[in-house]
Amino acid sequence: MFPAQLITPTLKKGQITIVGLLCMLALLLSSAVQAKEPVANLFPFEVSYGASMEKGISLNGSAKRILTSQGNNVWLYRTEVKSFIADLDESLILKWEDGQVVPLRYRYRLSGFLIKDRKQSIDFDWQAKVATGKYKGKPFEVELEEGVLDPLGFQVQLHQDIMNGKRDMEYQVLDKGSIDSDRFAVVSDNTTGADGSQSSQLKAEKVRENSERQTYMWFDPDNKYVLVRLLQVEPDGSEYELKLKNIELGG
Repeated sequence: MFPAQLITPTLKKGQITIVGLLCMLALLLSSAVQAKEPVANLFPFEVSYGASMEKGISLNGSAKRILTSQGNNVWLYRTEVKSFIADLDESLILKWEDGQVVPLRYRYRLSGFLIKDRKQSIDFDWQAKVATGKYKGKPFEVELEEGVLDPLGFQVQLHQDIMNGKRDMEYQVLDKGSIDSDRFAVVSDNTTGADGSQSSQLKAEKVRENSERQTYMWFDPDNKYVLVRLLQVEPDGSEYELKLKNIELGG
């Protein structure tokens, strides 16, 4: 549950829009620790979030993540973002095979006030081992290797890996016509609240090199490790936060 690129239209350097924050659910987490009770299958869910921004900017927005089965191990994963600034519609058709996400068809569209529409499409041909797509109107073609994911598929894989006990993860993600590595690590198996209370939530971070930006995520073991909070701290001290509003989990 979790949206894909930072978007900073018409803002000064160092600022971020609420849409960028919401899209970071796209961040948004390889060596593994074996889980005691591995989770073999995906399950349907619908999760919604609210967002807040600090340091002189007050903007509200919401995001929704939905995973539904299409039958025959094919799933639809969709992100919907609504805010005053822009709307985002992002979707992935994937196949779930042996505990791994196999992306098939990815679509992304951003549109809104004072924002130029942005689109991206990626189609995966695993038989030919090639992905073809289009970003900002320009076509691209990329040779595929086993395990390559897309901007939404890695989030599904991350969720499953966390559930299965992995604590240090790295993914090869195809985005905007190129493949990059994204690494995430669990840094704590419990957290302390503002009132001093203890929580069993897993805290993870996106591992970055040569960057002062910090991104942290909290997952709830009591709710199938759903993402319940995301916090990003910018180099200038600004904070942007997503918090769980509602959750519906399937079996």
